[in-house]
Amino acid sequence: MKSMRTLTGLLVCSLAAFAQYKSEPGGAPAAEVAPAIAQAMQKTGTKITNGDATYCEVWFRADKPSGPKANEENITLQLPQGALIGVIRFTGNGSDRRGQTIKPGVYTLRYGIMPVNGDHQGAAPQRDFLLMTPAADDKDLNATPNFETLVAMSRKASSTPHPAVLSFWKPDVPAPGFSKQNETDWVLQTKYDDTPIAIILIGVASS
Repeated sequence: MKSMRTLTGLLVCSLAAFAQYKSEPGGAPAAEVAPAIAQAMQKTGTKITNGDATYCEVWFRADKPSGPKANEENITLQLPQGALIGVIRFTGNGSDRRGQTIKPGVYTLRYGIMPVNGDHQGAAPQRDFLLMTPAADDKDLNATPNFETLVAMSRKASSTPHPAVLSFWKPDVPAPGFSKQNETDWVLQTKYDDTPIAIILIGVASS
């Protein structure tokens, strides 16, 4: 099973390396999310396309969530654990940072801080991530689930023992836009409220 996941990850990396993605303004927040969540999102999202095909569309929350902020080592964003940060929609099969296949649909994006253990070594230089949960199972805008609860929620997106994650951080040098970085990673940089953020929408961690 581990070798099959490795082969799947290598295939995703190969496809991402040759694909030429681009971004364009998206539409209003996905209708599949709860009304309170839709109202909290920015009015227009960002659409990522590959040729004539849409890969995904992503929306971020317009204002920062309230609540106790995380204060731990090796994190770049001061946000409440479990806070709802955005919404993503995959038109076809998507992929997370682990190379796991994410089925077409709409997912919430909640902030999680990866624990310091060997399971995540090399996945990213920072511990900030966004965890995906099917929108139909996540309707409370103001919920802040702890890490264990959030992982359990996110397993419904991956359909595996692992959560569905996207690498997420505050860049040292903001460069708004969408571009390819390294050999396989496609990174969207934008602003979340007044804070610059970066998210790897396409690309699999090498480890």
